[in-house]
Amino acid sequence: MTIPNLLTLLRIFLTPLLVWFLLDHKLSHALVVFFIAGLTDGLDGLIARLLNQKSRLGAYLDPLADKLLLVSSFILLAWLSKVPNWLVVVTVSRDLMIVMGIATLKFHEIPFEMKPTGVSKITTLCQLMTVLALLASDLLPLPGWIYSLFFVATTAFSVVSGVQYVAAGVALFEGRHRNHEWRRH
Repeated sequence: MTIPNLLTLLRIFLTPLLVWFLLDHKLSHALVVFFIAGLTDGLDGLIARLLNQKSRLGAYLDPLADKLLLVSSFILLAWLSKVPNWLVVVTVSRDLMIVMGIATLKFHEIPFEMKPTGVSKITTLCQLMTVLALLASDLLPLPGWIYSLFFVATTAFSVVSGVQYVAAGVALFEGRHRNHEWRRH
């Protein structure tokens, strides 16, 4: 078990605490937990690169931890009426499509590398910034147009990266199908 993987597991274990605070309407407590989780996300990647501790387990755990944290946050922030429902539908649908795509590729034994795209990294950044701004809204309220800007940016990048992942998955699937057909002839 590497240090980055331990940090990622910590982020996974912080998610139920975040959920609890959000269900209890304790935004400032949730903000602290979310901030700590965000730090672990940055640290695990940095340590993995600096100490050459990248692992296959980490390649799966890290995005899973991000998805658990962000999906939980968006759903509960919508429940608290802090984020519009349409944004939750877009962000959660994207993540579900990615997970279903991975499952489909695994089921069909199609090899692929778990590597986020540049747009996907920007999407995650937008999602993180949106959640942070909303969790901090009691302590540091921003003008409504700034939240709207976060919502629009998060939506746009979520859609673009979702389309990229679907296209990549379809290409892998079709490439495997073509290779399989070619070998039969």
